[in-house]
Amino acid sequence: MGIGFIFPGQGSQQVGMGKDFCDHHALARHLFEEAGDALGFNLRRLCHEGDESELALTTNTQPAILTVSTIAHRLFAERFDIVPPSLAGHSLGEYSALVAADALPFTDAVQAVHLRGKFMQEATPVGLGAMAAILGQKADALESLCREEAGEEVVVPANYNGPGQIVISGHANAVKRVLARAKGKLLTVSAPFHSPLMSPAAEAMKPVLEALPFSAASSPVVANASNRFVNSPEEIAPSLLEQITSPVRWDSGTRAMIADGVHRFIEFGHGKILSGLLKRIDKTVPADNVRDDESLSSTLRKLDG
Repeated sequence: MGIGFIFPGQGSQQVGMGKDFCDHHALARHLFEEAGDALGFNLRRLCHEGDESELALTTNTQPAILTVSTIAHRLFAERFDIVPPSLAGHSLGEYSALVAADALPFTDAVQAVHLRGKFMQEATPVGLGAMAAILGQKADALESLCREEAGEEVVVPANYNGPGQIVISGHANAVKRVLARAKGKLLTVSAPFHSPLMSPAAEAMKPVLEALPFSAASSPVVANASNRFVNSPEEIAPSLLEQITSPVRWDSGTRAMIADGVHRFIEFGHGKILSGLLKRIDKTVPADNVRDDESLSSTLRKLDG
């Protein structure tokens, strides 16, 4: 069956995420406990009862999203045996996809993304960088506009999310100069992700990634930066390192999965962000979500039917 698995990134977090899974499934409670032990703090309490601003801290957000996505996928996998042709995750979600493909142990991934968030936050002083969602611009026109407005600063496309929706990232003043000439809005983020300003984070993550016990993926994971179908352990660390400073090419990566035989997607994790983007990319391909117990049951019923 050509069902591709996709996993959301930062921005999908919300207080209460994963609570419904914990109310119904021991596996969910166990994985939250595993993650908390690996991190040294109570991740379940943070996700279910924490302050929104505390959950939004990058170091907390990344392991929280990965944990809820992993819970959603494992509960699904327990009840529906399917090997996807390929998997992908948006930015942080690439780690969730690797966990789902048995290429990276869950607790190692939790610790790695916690550090990833820390290093990304520390890469630039607060206020130096910014990100903005630009609407209605074609990629080549926006790339040209960024080059024109960069000057001696940095502003580049960071997320190619779909036709008419590209996120830019870089120095705050350069981002604002682009916004003065294009329709869009500043995003509430703590750092200029997926831009060359993240180079210090990439340098800090390199030894962390090189030390991780990667295995061959059970199905290929589509890399954010290159859109390569990554299988071997030797490919994974360089791919994850590259995506820190490179744009997330989500639109072309999704199209590559469709061209490779995916005719339906399942999004695992809180929210419906990626399902929404799919409607921009190819509205003929359906998507289901597994984000709580009800959506899990609904998705299973559709597939059984």
